[in-house]
Order: sequence, then C-alpha cells, then structure tokens
Amino acid sequence: MRLENILALTKGMLHSNPMISVFETIAFEVSKVKRGSIFIAYDPRDVKLALESGAYGILFDKPTQMGDSEVAWIQVENIDEALKRLLRFYLLDKDLQVYACDPITLHLANFIQTPDNFCAVEGTMVQIWEKLWGLEKKSIVLFSPALTDTELFIQVDQLIRAQEATITIIEQTLFETSFIHNNTFYERQMLSPFFIPYLEHLLFFYTFMRIPFQLKNFSKMGHFTPVFTNRRLEEKEFGSSDCVVIFEPLLEFIDEQIDFLRQQASWSKTLYILPETMKSSLTIGIESILFYRYIEEILVLLQTNDFHFALVAGADKSILNPARSSMTQLGFEF
Repeated sequence: MRLENILALTKGMLHSNPMISVFETIAFEVSKVKRGSIFIAYDPRDVKLALESGAYGILFDKPTQMGDSEVAWIQVENIDEALKRLLRFYLLDKDLQVYACDPITLHLANFIQTPDNFCAVEGTMVQIWEKLWGLEKKSIVLFSPALTDTELFIQVDQLIRAQEATITIIEQTLFETSFIHNNTFYERQMLSPFFIPYLEHLLFFYTFMRIPFQLKNFSKMGHFTPVFTNRRLEEKEFGSSDCVVIFEPLLEFIDEQIDFLRQQASWSKTLYILPETMKSSLTIGIESILFYRYIEEILVLLQTNDFHFALVAGADKSILNPARSSMTQLGFEF
C-alpha cells in the first residue's frame, strides 16, 4: 500500500518526511504489527509499542506524541471514515457482488455455514475491514444499510426474495420451531416462528445464488430474545418458568413483533414496554402498553406489573443483570 495513495484517499496530513513510500501490511493491534506495517492508532497509548515492533507509519485522529521523523505520521479527521475510503478503493479490484438486506436477515446469515467466497458483514469498521480485505475476487457480500454505510460499496443490489413459501413448519412454540426446507428436516431449532419469513428469504437467496449452506445453532439470536425469569427478574433456564421477558433492540421490528405476539399468544397477559418516542407511531387499540424515558425505568415497570410475556423495545437482556440491586435502590424489598 503506497503512502501517496493513503494520503490521497484518507485526506490525511503528513507530519514528517519519511523515507518509506510503501507499507507491507495494515495493523489494528500492536501484537500484529510487523516491520514495515502502518499502525492504525485508535488508542495513542499503543503507538510506542507499535514503533518498537517495527511500524513504519502511524495513522491517528487523536492528540499523539510524534517522535521519529523517519516514521510516516498521518493525521486524519476520523479513523473510521479514513478506513472506509481506503477500503472502498481497494475493493474496486475485487469486483464483489454486494446485496443489501434488513438487520435480522443479516444476523441469521451469521448462523449459517457458507463457503469462503460468501461474507455476511457487520460490526465495527475494523471487523468489516478484516472480513472484506481478504475476500477473493467476485465474492458475494451481504450487509444491512441500517448497520453499515452503503457508501463503502460501489454497487449494491437488493436481496433476492422468495416469491412463495419454501419452509414448512411442522411444530412450533413461541421460541422454537421444527421445519422442513428442501426435503431436510430441522428439529427443534432455537428459532422463533417470527424469524421464519426472514430465514425463508435468506435460504432462497442462497439457493438462487448457488451458495452451499448448512444451518448451525440459532441459540444466540440478538433479536426477539426470550429470557425466562421469576418475579425477582432472575434469569432461569429456557422453558423453566411462565414469565418471559423478550428483548428487541431495534425499534423498526416492534410493530411486527407486537402483531406476532397478539396472534400467537392471545391467551396470555402480555406487556409491551416501549420508549416514549414510539407513542405517536403506534396502532390505536393495543392494550398493556407502557412507556419509558430512561432504560432504568424498564426494571421498575417489569417489577410492578404482572405478565406472562413482556416485549421490551430498545434494550437488551443485559439490563436484567443489576435488576435486584436497582430495585433495592428504588425502595423495593425482596
């Protein structure tokens, strides 16, 4: 990677007059710095060790103590933006096939085994870089514009969607599904029926694009996440209680999940705990909706209301960890 290209693409300012004009590798961690590397200094405290390990260049966006004038000291306005422009340029030669989808479909793709020439991309800029940099030419990339900047790619197409049902559900509960796809039976998958339409489109896409795939374990889905608890909000084993808090961090899926629960669990006492910002967008006639302004209020609402299921929007299960201490501080006794 040539210094002149890095400066032009990142719009960086060179604060030295180095002898080197080409870098062998890009390193994001000190432990991966080699002689001739350019080190991406998210933390200025790592610069000294990077230099000792042989870094020939330092790219930084925070106040940094610059030393050796033979090292290329490159200051940029924002490291992530600089990396995005660099990566976009170097992806030109790869001629990737890039498809956009929603966050749930993308998340499902991470639980499906596929060949190395297919990549589902999400995460930090560093994680995205490491996934895309080593891809072979003409690889297929799946990403979500809600999670990753579309400008990273030259051309983007929309996910090819199934036009008819390709999955047959054999048995289901609210949080598990047994189904058949392409004459293969998948028994008791830890996947709510809520996700089946998304999975259907994804598997159709794989089939259409002739991407071999194998389903793995769906137990760590980050959406519509059920946590079985007792009345003290202590987490219990899956299926061991009749009190379930369901977490959905992304608000765009809440209306669909409310409809799903109203259809599939009409017998139950269900709470919908939503941020106040959603008040104006909700369908009139939905009962048992409670609103919160601050995350800390969610615990109070869960503790002071009876429910079988409680759908919590805009938060994840980590808020339950300090539940007991928070309740005590707010004056509740156990």
